[in-house]
Amino acid sequence: MLRAPVAVLAAFSGAIALMAIHELLKLSEGYGIRPMRAPTYIYAVVFFLILAVHPGKTDLLSTGSFSYFGVCAAVLAPFLFLSLAMRGSELRSGFPAAMVSAFAFVYIALPMASLVQLREQWRGAFLLLYLLLLVWAGDIFAYFIGKPLGRHRMSPRISPKKSWEGAIASLVASLGIGILMFRYAQPISTALMDAHLIDQRHGIFTQEALEPIVVLSIILNIAAQLGDLVESLIKRGAGVKDSGAILPGHGGMFDRIDALLFAAPVLWTWAAWHTMMP
Repeated sequence: MLRAPVAVLAAFSGAIALMAIHELLKLSEGYGIRPMRAPTYIYAVVFFLILAVHPGKTDLLSTGSFSYFGVCAAVLAPFLFLSLAMRGSELRSGFPAAMVSAFAFVYIALPMASLVQLREQWRGAFLLLYLLLLVWAGDIFAYFIGKPLGRHRMSPRISPKKSWEGAIASLVASLGIGILMFRYAQPISTALMDAHLIDQRHGIFTQEALEPIVVLSIILNIAAQLGDLVESLIKRGAGVKDSGAILPGHGGMFDRIDALLFAAPVLWTWAAWHTMMP
């Protein structure tokens, strides 16, 4: 993902988004909703297809153009799905079906697309690696510390297994990743370039002030943990344990990227703000 062509990165992100959207639509059936599967899939596929093939003609993946494109797609989604819902034979199911389709696009497709644009920003490959390591480290430490040592439940009604001990361990792990990544940013960037994992155009990160990185890492970890809890809320409301079984022993794709869906937009916003600042 750090050096892959835009088309490959967009296709990879789109495929993951599509699998997660499929699982979310399946979960919506537990709420008595009859989702519009084909239109939702097509809308997401077209969105990522434009990302994959359009940069050769215009600078669609610049921060400003992507922001405009993403907002337009999000705004158009409710109109499109509500219009399609009017064609259904049962009017009572039209609004909930359109609602979950539009929600799936904003909740899953847009955050996954933001990863593509994040990588295209100056020093974006480093930021993408930082995000993935931070989220993964938080998940791993929350599990291995929270499972044996967790005594105080964070949200028993939503996720009985999550504890405050695990949450604190997750925060500490993410904070450690953030500090190490930015404290040794230049040698890490140089090593990635020497290994041909990033190009010169991706930029070399230099050491930055510690305080903003500490705050950013804390916010990203909180966002990731909230993402995990929100997905648990959706699953518990639907009466299921896992969103799917595409990854044996690990649930579905939605289960794997739930934390990333909240953390990615936060980092993208931070990076975009820095990019567009005069």
